[in-house]
Amino acid sequence: TIPMSNLEKDTNLQSVYDNMQNRLDKFRKHHNKPLTLAEKIVYSHLDNPDTKVKRGETYLDLRPDRVAMQDATAQMAMLQFISSGLPQTAVPSTIHCDHLIQAKVGGVEDLKRSKDENKEVFDFLASAGAKYGIGFWKPGSGIIHQIILENYAFPGGLMIGTDSHTPNAGGLGMVAIGVGGADAVDVMAGLPWELKAPKVIGVRLTGELNGWASPKDIILKVAGILTVSGGTGAIIEYFGQGVKSLSATGMGTICNMGAEIGATTSLFPYNERQAEYLRATKREGIASLADSFADNLQPDEGCEYDQVIDINLSELEPHVNGPFTPDLATPISAFAKTAKENDWPDKLEVGLIGSCTNSSYEDMSRAASIAQQALDKGDKAKSLFTITPGSEQVRATITRDGIASPLEKIGGMVLANACGPCIGQWDRQDVPKNAKNSIITSYNRNFTGRNDANPNTHAFVASPELVTAMVLAGRLSFNPLTDSLTAPDGSSYKLEPPSGDRLPSKGFDAGEDTFQAPPADRNGLEVKVDPSSDRLQLLEPFAPWDGKDYTGLPVLIKAKGKCTTDHISMAGPWLKYRGHLENISNNMLIGATNAENGEMNNVQNQKTGEWGPVPQIAQQYRDNGLGWVVIGDKNYGEGSSREHAALEPRFLGARAIIVKSFARIHETNLKKQGLLPLTFANEADYDRISGNDQVAIVGLTEFAPGKDLTLKVTKPDGETFDITVKHTFNENQIAW
Repeated sequence: TIPMSNLEKDTNLQSVYDNMQNRLDKFRKHHNKPLTLAEKIVYSHLDNPDTKVKRGETYLDLRPDRVAMQDATAQMAMLQFISSGLPQTAVPSTIHCDHLIQAKVGGVEDLKRSKDENKEVFDFLASAGAKYGIGFWKPGSGIIHQIILENYAFPGGLMIGTDSHTPNAGGLGMVAIGVGGADAVDVMAGLPWELKAPKVIGVRLTGELNGWASPKDIILKVAGILTVSGGTGAIIEYFGQGVKSLSATGMGTICNMGAEIGATTSLFPYNERQAEYLRATKREGIASLADSFADNLQPDEGCEYDQVIDINLSELEPHVNGPFTPDLATPISAFAKTAKENDWPDKLEVGLIGSCTNSSYEDMSRAASIAQQALDKGDKAKSLFTITPGSEQVRATITRDGIASPLEKIGGMVLANACGPCIGQWDRQDVPKNAKNSIITSYNRNFTGRNDANPNTHAFVASPELVTAMVLAGRLSFNPLTDSLTAPDGSSYKLEPPSGDRLPSKGFDAGEDTFQAPPADRNGLEVKVDPSSDRLQLLEPFAPWDGKDYTGLPVLIKAKGKCTTDHISMAGPWLKYRGHLENISNNMLIGATNAENGEMNNVQNQKTGEWGPVPQIAQQYRDNGLGWVVIGDKNYGEGSSREHAALEPRFLGARAIIVKSFARIHETNLKKQGLLPLTFANEADYDRISGNDQVAIVGLTEFAPGKDLTLKVTKPDGETFDITVKHTFNENQIAW
């Protein structure tokens, strides 16, 4: 028997593939047309394969093969699962400790400090994993998505994960989708998982990568084409002969950053590079089974995509995206000129490589080839430089093979095997607070203040090899394809294009064993939560809806411009409260810009006239029996999957979030927490409402799928008018 993972011997991949085949056969009886790969995998996981499906419209009940959770979101997910009273999870599940480790002085010291500071949370997660049959990856193991790729992802599988970059597993041909904790709890409890049938955007790759171009540049280019919302409601499916020139981990990079275009997920068809990676990670049996199942791991000939994007890899330039948004894509040939025109600080303060997006063996070896060229000339980095290995396995292997050495010798500091600066876990000290400056990373996300909480940090995203080249120059305007560097002896030298191995020739070194398997006998195990803890808090049920229309709801804040989940519920220092709803609610919407005054975290209480922080005013309304609403702009809630951005408004008394448009995960999370995510039928109505208005939501007593609701707006002077708002609730969601 071939298990789904070497760490889960009681699972059976053959039975998974058999069930997929049976469901797909039934589905094809009433859908007689060629299917995309995304459709094959999704529809072969239908709870009812007789479902009549229309892309972009039908709600599907799906049966995922597994669940993955990172430590920041797992706290709330496990608190919810505990309240279910079930003895164990219904599907294989894992917890990964990667978010709570702050980068400060270096990997070893940072990890030790984190274990001490977060002991209560790590102990809670470890004990919950042991009691409920969940695999637990200890702090220092690595980033969830790399651990999944190395141990759990398999071609054709369906996985949900409580992190927006879960799609990384698409690099091994898996449909892997980021969700909120409540969705994960449903699946762990044995319930089907609901998803609106995604549209499918095809990206046809031709040619072959060469020179400085890397897999990262493919997704940077796609992000520029589709923007941060262009993939919403769709799966991005890559195909074409150009796929053959990519490594499995390179495919993972592309799928990982697909989250930045709003895509449900991204994936690649099963191919020899994926089989090669499975064999390298001691999963030969899975590769063999996938070979026998290969017809279902490719798109059907003649299948139709909702949109097709063509990219010739032979002509693809390296790209730099940013600042402040991951879809502002600039080819390297135009970047210096663009930076100067926009007055982006040319001096490069810090370069950071690694993260869940770009920390594979191939990534590190290509970056090291650039570093070695500088060392050969006696040169070093002119900017600060950090390296984040994606996993303990990658760290151990690049250390053994001498790849880490040149990166360190040019001035690089190796951080812990964790998320670190990518999610704001960075105690940055090199520039004054709020100073205007530039950094460049090989990460995936670069929203305002994302990495270091400084709104004036211009963060750019590129490939690890380009980041390494730029820190050698110490300036944004350096183009390694055309420009030369000056060595300490005054001589000039030009960098050769990067090179590196896809996989280690000596095989991977697993490094330190950081996995805790659930014990065979779990009788008598307890999960304890101290009632006086400021980190963990058991959940109390929210009050149910009274069945009436909402009236007299003040607008708490009218958010102006981009409002991501980072704006709604900041990470960084707030991560420590992810298991304590009351405490973390003190960060609700403190990063959003108030349209009334252009300020962050300063709104007016309509009842008292007093100004104060957003969470404080929300709490005042709630404690006085008043619900409230938020007004927002386009793609509200883009970014992280964090359900705290929905839990906090519900906890503090929100009734509805009314915006121009939503990001997929956040809209679902709001529904799960019993809030109304509503959109303007006419986007121009956003401008008619102010932060000083009150609203009533009419039509809830006849709430039905596809039936619009009415917003009755009352101005401070008593003027009233009606606005039509739309929703995407189906019957099951309305009942919930």
